[in-house]
Amino acid sequence: MHYLTIILAATFLSVLFNVPLKRIGVPTVIGYILTGIAVTAIFDLHHDFTRQLHQIAEFGIVFLMFTIGLEFSYRQLARMKREVFLFGLLQLGLTGSIFGVLLHYVAHLGFQGAIIGGLALGLSSTAIVLKMLAESGQTHAPFGRKAVGILIFQDLAVIPILLMITIFSSRSTNLEAMLWQTALDAAIVAVIIFVVGKYLLEWVLRQIARTRSNEIFLSTILLIVVGAAQLAHAFGFSHSLGAFLAGMMLAETHYRYKIEAELAPFRDLLLGLFFVTVGMQINLPVVLQNIGWVLFTTAAVMVIKFAVIFLFLRFFTRPRVALKAALALSQVGEFALAIFALAQVHGLLSPAMTQILLSSVILSMVISVFLLGRVRQIADWILPEPEPDLKSFESTGFADHVLVCGYGPLGRKVTERLRKRGLNYVVLEHDIQRAEEGQKAGEPVFFANAANEEVLRHFGAEKSVAVIVAVDNPRHLRLICEALDAVAPAANVVAKAKTRSEAELVMGLHVDHVVIESEEMAGLLVAEAMRCRLDLAAERAASH
Repeated sequence: MHYLTIILAATFLSVLFNVPLKRIGVPTVIGYILTGIAVTAIFDLHHDFTRQLHQIAEFGIVFLMFTIGLEFSYRQLARMKREVFLFGLLQLGLTGSIFGVLLHYVAHLGFQGAIIGGLALGLSSTAIVLKMLAESGQTHAPFGRKAVGILIFQDLAVIPILLMITIFSSRSTNLEAMLWQTALDAAIVAVIIFVVGKYLLEWVLRQIARTRSNEIFLSTILLIVVGAAQLAHAFGFSHSLGAFLAGMMLAETHYRYKIEAELAPFRDLLLGLFFVTVGMQINLPVVLQNIGWVLFTTAAVMVIKFAVIFLFLRFFTRPRVALKAALALSQVGEFALAIFALAQVHGLLSPAMTQILLSSVILSMVISVFLLGRVRQIADWILPEPEPDLKSFESTGFADHVLVCGYGPLGRKVTERLRKRGLNYVVLEHDIQRAEEGQKAGEPVFFANAANEEVLRHFGAEKSVAVIVAVDNPRHLRLICEALDAVAPAANVVAKAKTRSEAELVMGLHVDHVVIESEEMAGLLVAEAMRCRLDLAAERAASH
């Protein structure tokens, strides 16, 4: 009952905080962190409970990394090698070295603790940055691509950082053997995930999709995500790395858009829980006693990270892009929280120093939420140069296109007419057999649910010249029109309905024109009958 009370209180407080904050433009991340602080203060939660809850909440990052993996297939990641490996190595190497020196000589940390602390402070928040970029649609913008590449490298770097803690805290560790074992484990995990993904998953998902059961399909995806995460963890790697690899693996299949749309609610819910647990880690009495050090550390870390990232990116890209990427990555990330806690357990950091660093990390995350929400305005203020509207490196390839929802008999006729007119179009179909038929015919048909807002955003519904809804299911018609009303209220929407009562289902929504099949068919039949009658009359007149 105690746990249920805490969950009920956390849910109530998250709504209480987020509703007014959202109205004034403050992201929900802040409300979740405030919820964690309030719940801990009200119920005086013990460390074991928050640790257990944090382990559950970490799956928010797991699902986030999985959906990011869906955006970056193996081929796309290969094209991003400069962003991931060059920029990532420069960022973490430079910032980690500077922070390590400062912790050693200014904070008087031991050499080993300074190395771990410096590298941890060099990490940025995958959860916050990717969430904010996704919400603003800037994941594939020039600065967003560089930020994502650096974050991927940072997530990979967590593994050797955790290994260093083990090495520094154990005198009997055989370094060479540990490195060889880690390399072997990494190869095994990569091979298993690659082989399963290449030779098994496409066939399995096809069979599942043909059942036409969303519950079975979603259960299968959850099994894949959690299974890949657990496989990586069993070999000593992070859960999120396994999920990221699984996402990259599924990005090569035809089901990536449907998967991403189906998992979005789980990802957002667990991410909210993760940020609640972040707030729970703040020890207010200790923070208040060391508030000066917390504020100084936060400011110093964010300024140094911003300066370093901006200066080295300036050599590879335009100043404005470098500025926005530096603003996006200036905070310290969630993995640093786990690293600091583990370092304290192994005696590399004192409890007081750990709490100062933890508080600084969380404060930097809070500040960065506001920075990311206003990154364009800040860039306009500092570097008011025009920025060309560059297309993303992985767009759908459609602009000013016609979006067709449904590839049934009517949808096929629509695409045939569009193709003959030389118009640019893309088709969304949630039935796997129809989608496969369209793909085999060379049509731009994607297996995705057009009733999902994220899917409509991905395929540029708001940028289309028209949206044609050609589905047979009245309920699906209503859901698609509701999603279009939310995502693209200015779009030119044309929908097909079988009867007038079915057309009334979309009344009140922004649908420019509803073609009622029964009435149009009646009109065509009468017109055809009249044409035949006139032809017959003309023939009789000619015979006389």
